[in-house]
Amino acid sequence: MEISKGVEMLQLDFHGNKIHPILLWDREMTVLIDTGFPGQIEDLRGAMKKVGVSFDKLKAVILTHQDVDHIGSLPELLQKCGNIVKVYAHELDKPYIQGEVPLLKDSQLANPPKGKVDDTLTDGQELPFCGRIRVVHTPGHTPGHISLYLEQSKILIAGDSMYSENGILAGIHAPTTPDMSEARISLKKYLELDIASVVCYHGGLSNVNVNDQILRLSSELIYSELKQPRK
Repeated sequence: MEISKGVEMLQLDFHGNKIHPILLWDREMTVLIDTGFPGQIEDLRGAMKKVGVSFDKLKAVILTHQDVDHIGSLPELLQKCGNIVKVYAHELDKPYIQGEVPLLKDSQLANPPKGKVDDTLTDGQELPFCGRIRVVHTPGHTPGHISLYLEQSKILIAGDSMYSENGILAGIHAPTTPDMSEARISLKKYLELDIASVVCYHGGLSNVNVNDQILRLSSELIYSELKQPRK
């Protein structure tokens, strides 16, 4: 689905689990945000081909975080693309992505996917790619989870900081979020942005009164915190 000019929401299916990597492109380069599960490299190639973008046009891969459904096809992608692709991620998730330490949520995997991170990203950093991309550090789901704000189109790529259902933002997915306190603080960062559309990796696109939806979610989280009994 083309969300805006040069912004495509891909949809990959893994045993009924639909995920949404993002493809960005302009005259200068193509950027892939997240790579799907292990074994989805051909699904990814096919989805990109439908958009009219081949692997040899890819110049950068940005990983929102370390989870296996986001870094799964990174090794195969790097093998096929060689040295032409640079990989970006937050410093706190870099050692997990590179296989230096076990993945936080998939430590039982004997051979987890891994790949070299060429450059680390920081909160507030702006990448001069495809109309400028602002990095928003949104920990909670993982320590180095990032979201990406596309300044030109006012699109927020939320990764797993939120999920959506039927086009409506449903909040933070608690079962896969080890630090809910951090995740709540991260969600409030979005209130500072003028957002027209949000893409959640799980659930896809939400583009109706998005700022109001985020404000509602933040208010609900504050209310739930106030109701918690004090220790």
